[in-house]
Amino acid sequence: MTDIAADAPAVDGPAAERVAAQARRRRTFAVISHPDAGKSTLTEALVLHANAITEAGAIHGKSGRRSTVSDWMDMEKARGISITSTALQFPYATAGQDCVINLLDTPGHADFSEDTYRVLTAVDCAVMLIDAAKGLEPQTLKLFQVCRHRRIPIITVINKWDRPGRDPLELIDEINERIGLRPTPLTWPVGIAGDFKGVLDRRTGNFIRFTRTAGGATAAPEEHLTPEKAHESAGIDWDRAVEESELLEADGADYDRDTFLGCESSPLLFTSAALNFGVNQLLDVLVQIAPPPSGQVSVEGTRRPPAAPFSAFVFKVQAGMDSSHRDRIAYARVCSGTFERGEVLTHATTGKPFVTKYAQSVFGRERTTLDTAWPGDVIGLANANALRPGDTLYRDIPVVYPPIPSFSPEYFSVARGKDPSKHKQFRRGIEQLEQEGVVQVLRSDRRGDQAPVLAAVGPMQFEVATHRMASELSAPIELESLPYTVARVIDPKDAEFMQRQHSTEVMTRTDGVMLALFSTKWRLEGFQRDNPDIELGSLVAAADD
Repeated sequence: MTDIAADAPAVDGPAAERVAAQARRRRTFAVISHPDAGKSTLTEALVLHANAITEAGAIHGKSGRRSTVSDWMDMEKARGISITSTALQFPYATAGQDCVINLLDTPGHADFSEDTYRVLTAVDCAVMLIDAAKGLEPQTLKLFQVCRHRRIPIITVINKWDRPGRDPLELIDEINERIGLRPTPLTWPVGIAGDFKGVLDRRTGNFIRFTRTAGGATAAPEEHLTPEKAHESAGIDWDRAVEESELLEADGADYDRDTFLGCESSPLLFTSAALNFGVNQLLDVLVQIAPPPSGQVSVEGTRRPPAAPFSAFVFKVQAGMDSSHRDRIAYARVCSGTFERGEVLTHATTGKPFVTKYAQSVFGRERTTLDTAWPGDVIGLANANALRPGDTLYRDIPVVYPPIPSFSPEYFSVARGKDPSKHKQFRRGIEQLEQEGVVQVLRSDRRGDQAPVLAAVGPMQFEVATHRMASELSAPIELESLPYTVARVIDPKDAEFMQRQHSTEVMTRTDGVMLALFSTKWRLEGFQRDNPDIELGSLVAAADD
């Protein structure tokens, strides 16, 4: 746990001071939510307001609007949902603070929760997005538990205030009661849900009035009014906002930095990402209060400070970003020191040297050559075939960061190539999908190498695997569903006995872990009652905290 880890020895000198200064400029955060809460739309709005793009795209393809920069896969464009996480880096300056934002957009759908979990290992803060009409939803609750477990501070955003929704005080009570996180609103809506006029800035007492733009494609103009002029402009809506803000103050619901960083309270803002209302305020809050990088904790429990020699860990591998080049990008979070393109690092898993000739800055699917990076930055390492999620890279002083666990799969299907003549492409494609973490791959002597079993947290992972095998890897596959729903780790010495059990199959994951697959959780419970001497280990469940 990061809050009890000891610090590794500090590194001093002018170079270390320069690294520390650069680290203080970084804000690295993820946007998390239940599906359809507006996460990718908010990501697009943040990039727009930071002037990193000139016009916001659309998730569902409104006429004349392009797609969003974060949802670039064909399936994402067609379905209007995020299937894979995306990194976006851009500069942003406000009130004399010049920062570099590393924004990670995550899949909201539960089937891709493993990808979201990997991203949450690489951030210092999370923006939790809540639909104004629906409040807390199941996937939001699960992701909050992950953040709590990893001690990640959360900024809450209630989105879609331009549509009919629930009472704001009711939403705040729900957050407090259901997850035990005390909301401390920084802005408060002027106008009920569905009639969003602007927000009361509780820090200044002023009214920030928004003006709609055509389709929300450009930044919404905003006007800052004093309380007197606010009353003239918004009338009873302003008076109601002031009254409710005073109730919050009387209840002690004001921002407190210590409880925010201690994951006991959550600063809260109201937005309409689709209209770009309230987005500037969120960007400013991220710069002002989100924590900068403070160092990463190693497997030994010591925190490597940002000013220590270079280190980074890989949290994601992605291929298929450029149809004209079949390269793979390993996304790595810089934890300490200065990254210089071309230098030779050590791959902690193998102990072998790793040359960083092809380092890139990633903005969605767009990539540019990267020469230097600092703690908190996300870098893309191209053609990094040796890297896997959870791997550590370092220079000079060795360090190993904790591995990223694989979730317990609940869906299993046999994969077979449709074209026997493409057995090499089939084998390479399955291997690539596994290395990226799209699916887990299980094998056994019984089924053979040409019939691996794909294991997934959710069935949509199979759809992604099937689509990519056909479109990117030119090796179409067909899937045969298997009647298993539970997997447990077993000792190899028990494999022969387990294989003889009814409704059970033993398979080996590519990393060497041996799994027993059970048809149902009741079958598992019955086996455990009948065979108490057989030890069965659990994998990380998608809903575990």
